[in-house]
Amino acid sequence: MRIDILTLFPEMVSGFFSASILGRAVKKGILDIRLHDIRDWSTDKHRRVDDRPFGGGAGMLMTPQPVFDAVESVRGNAPEDAGTPVVYLCPDGEPLTNGIARELAAEKRLILLSGHYEGIDQRIRDALVTREISIGDYVLTNGTIAAAVLVDCIARQIPGVLGKENSLTSDSFNDKLLSFPQFTRPEVFRDMPVPPVLLSGNHAEIQRWRREQQIRKTKERRPELFISKENQKS
Repeated sequence: MRIDILTLFPEMVSGFFSASILGRAVKKGILDIRLHDIRDWSTDKHRRVDDRPFGGGAGMLMTPQPVFDAVESVRGNAPEDAGTPVVYLCPDGEPLTNGIARELAAEKRLILLSGHYEGIDQRIRDALVTREISIGDYVLTNGTIAAAVLVDCIARQIPGVLGKENSLTSDSFNDKLLSFPQFTRPEVFRDMPVPPVLLSGNHAEIQRWRREQQIRKTKERRPELFISKENQKS
């Protein structure tokens, strides 16, 4: 899968994509991640990419010209690239979920647009962007970090990226429940023992205990997820 990231700060995440699971996926050729500096397409002699908003207001907006040129150049003219999704990372987009990550992982190619300043000119969103995604109800200095988060979520859904297939199915949120507590050696550390059920060898009891822990944690920390799961059953 090829993912192009358009940003003003490619250096912020270049190391992120060369390490750990993502780095191995890139080396294996499962992922092809390309970083592009939007300033490279600016026609301004100072490589300026922002301006004041019409009607007034705080902050600056990214201007249409460099973004349009960057997207069109990176997307290319090949017929098969015409429908490449352009995803804009923004606070007012649809909330990112594992379901959305799975949908995007099914694409052959993606273009991710990272905003900065107070955002981007609305004409970019109207004419170029096919999907807008938010990674949470908080504000970042720019969308580059958000793009890295999205890539990480998508990559986990692609076959061959994770070492074990059950690593994905046991992740939090895949069953709309949070993860269960996990323990490793030693059995007792500073007078804190591992729950006996995990040492019992009774796999049915272990699964039951883990499920109970998932339900308890989800009810306490993310009750809306539990309600959503219950509504799906009815």
